[in-house]
Amino acid sequence: MDVGNGFGLVETYLPTHIILIRLVIAALLGGIIGFEREINTAEAGLRTHILIAVAAALFTILGFEIFHTIDTGNGSQADPIRAVEAVTAGIAFLGAGAIFRDRGGVQGLTTGAGMWLAGAVGLATALGHYVIAGATALLAVVVLAALRVFSHGILHKRRSADDGAPASRGEKQV
Repeated sequence: MDVGNGFGLVETYLPTHIILIRLVIAALLGGIIGFEREINTAEAGLRTHILIAVAAALFTILGFEIFHTIDTGNGSQADPIRAVEAVTAGIAFLGAGAIFRDRGGVQGLTTGAGMWLAGAVGLATALGHYVIAGATALLAVVVLAALRVFSHGILHKRRSADDGAPASRGEKQV
């Protein structure tokens, strides 16, 4: 256990430097996802994804710190899974706020999903699953970037084929 040293630090189950490392890693991995969203002009970009990943990591760390440091004395224990569930629900709420209907379509689904994923990456990082968190962040970027290129290529070809050749002068396009 990490004990306070007279500077207002409290006793923690995890050493303080490990907690700080996990928060920094969560910020970096959230930044990887957010950077991809930022360069593609998504509403929720770099800062949002970093904040979500770090907040998820912090809430998870605090939940497990509570679990390991609180002894109720009556045989009951704190349940850290509730903190994880609360983090998941909170991020889902934020993600849902990014989704809206526009001109008969739905916008923001990918942004909302990216926010939710950034939270999951932060949660995994908080639990010390660095390889899983890092691989997930990289997979997310591959999915977001590579599939965007693929889907836009197919959609543009399909739209061009559906539109046909441009109308000549004086003709109305229907």
